[in-house]
Amino acid sequence: MKSTASRGAALAALAGAQFVVMLATSIVNVALPQIRAGVGLSDTATTWVVNAYGLAFGALLLAGGRVADLLGRRRVLLAGLAVFGISSLAAGLAASPVMLIAARAVQGLGAAVIAPAALALVMGLFPPGPGRGRALAVWGAVSGAGGAAGVLLGGVLTQAWGWSWIFHVVAIGAFAVLVGVVAGVPAEPAVDSGRFDVFGTATVTLALTALVWGLTSARRSGWTDPAVLSAFAATAALLTAFVLIERRHPNPLLPPRLFRTGRVTAGNTLMALLGSVWIALFFFLPLYQQEVLGSSPLVTGLGQLPLAFANMLGSTLAPRISRRIGSAATVTGALLTEAAGLLWLSGISAHGSYLADVLGPGILIGLGLSVAFVELTGLSVEGVPRPDAGLAGGLVNTTRQVGGAIGLAVLATLAGTTTAHTAQPRLEALTAGYRVAFGISAAAVLALLFTRRATTGANPLVTSSPQPKGDPS
Repeated sequence: MKSTASRGAALAALAGAQFVVMLATSIVNVALPQIRAGVGLSDTATTWVVNAYGLAFGALLLAGGRVADLLGRRRVLLAGLAVFGISSLAAGLAASPVMLIAARAVQGLGAAVIAPAALALVMGLFPPGPGRGRALAVWGAVSGAGGAAGVLLGGVLTQAWGWSWIFHVVAIGAFAVLVGVVAGVPAEPAVDSGRFDVFGTATVTLALTALVWGLTSARRSGWTDPAVLSAFAATAALLTAFVLIERRHPNPLLPPRLFRTGRVTAGNTLMALLGSVWIALFFFLPLYQQEVLGSSPLVTGLGQLPLAFANMLGSTLAPRISRRIGSAATVTGALLTEAAGLLWLSGISAHGSYLADVLGPGILIGLGLSVAFVELTGLSVEGVPRPDAGLAGGLVNTTRQVGGAIGLAVLATLAGTTTAHTAQPRLEALTAGYRVAFGISAAAVLALLFTRRATTGANPLVTSSPQPKGDPS
């Protein structure tokens, strides 16, 4: 894979894989009322249309990345796309709550294989340097665009053809990407001949499952619910067992060499905090547009386009900005821009409008979020040994997903509590809750600035001076 054209074709296929994963994450949000009516879901079962996907995705990412390293990333990516496409088709054909929720869980399994394998293949195609920076810019652009496009397509398809088409379109996309990977991404052998850490994988997967389940249940049942507390206790016990297993295994799931540069730890810590804001944004913003501003699903989806375009623009510009002013200044500027947009959103009105309350802050958030994502993704995989690239990709996706689950659970609880204790009409009470969520999100982004300094110290990647313009790749 030497020529620029062939590498570009491979990058397009791999970025497409990331796009369909992010699309499936957000495309159901706008359509949930129609899905509930169409399949006959209870309120609890409706939440599991979202939770089943996120739970399987977040819990199995580490295992997916390790399997990709051991069995071959392209082979595993193709298998993941096939599973993802078939389960998406099954979700669109579901006639019962059990079938729909099961299909969404299998979708999450496929996504947990796709995301780390695709990112590892990108890292292998583009060695460190400006070429990798541009590849990560594309990766960041499609990640943000996939989330925003999900909201848009969810509204358009639900209103035009019905809710089942949101899943059919994801299936079509997955099979199209599969063809692109077959045609454009070269085969490669497995890069790690070690043994699979069965017990370590089982314990950490169960720990993440318990954690994400507890967090998503806490949004509905409260933090002191016995089942929620039991899930957190199980998480602690399983993580303790995982640490003990890893110390004795000759080929641990998380080998110490993965963290020797210090960049992996810093990047994943920051990505978890960024994810806590990212996922919550795409949860609360469509709710405000529909429940308070009264927008239809279609108008709500169209309203996400400026944010998506800003995200793609920021991702495209991120490598150039970093080369010109250095990574430290780039990350700082990105986080300040995102925080400004979230602070703007924290002033939304119950009697506001899209132009006054959503458009401007959405553009600022899209720009800041995309630039920060590109830089932190690069930080999380920089310097990782080639045999561990898939695992590193799984780890950074895991921290973002779990961070998002934690952030959404906390913010949803605080927003719901605020709404419940606001002695005002319904629209004002809902808006008060959303304001709290956006305000705390802004504070979390500002906290990232201090966390970045604490976790990175003198890290050369983060505190680097502007890089040369040559492309060694």
